[in-house]
Amino acid sequence: MSSHTPEYAPRVPSTPEEAVAVARGYCPATWPDGSPMGLAVHEFDEGYLVYATGAPEPDPTRPPENLGGSHVVIAKDDGQVSFVPSFPFERAIELYRTHYRRREGQ
Repeated sequence: MSSHTPEYAPRVPSTPEEAVAVARGYCPATWPDGSPMGLAVHEFDEGYLVYATGAPEPDPTRPPENLGGSHVVIAKDDGQVSFVPSFPFERAIELYRTHYRRREGQ
């Protein structure tokens, strides 16, 4: 019997740069206006919170095309990918801990 890692197995990043590479698969390459979407990372004890950068200046005469948005969180222990609202980092991390990393018996 051979060892095989299924294609859907989460990739566990060991650096912030690897976390950005994983998150890139869940984010568009460009903003709706066609400008490139950059990604940056905020590392915390349990994972990497990856967020979009380089948003174009909004046109004040038009309503927004998309409301809200998400940050991508990649867990350091198992590579699990989660999505949290694009709140300030500490609030987004708090939501991640509450809703995604709750352990049985806690």
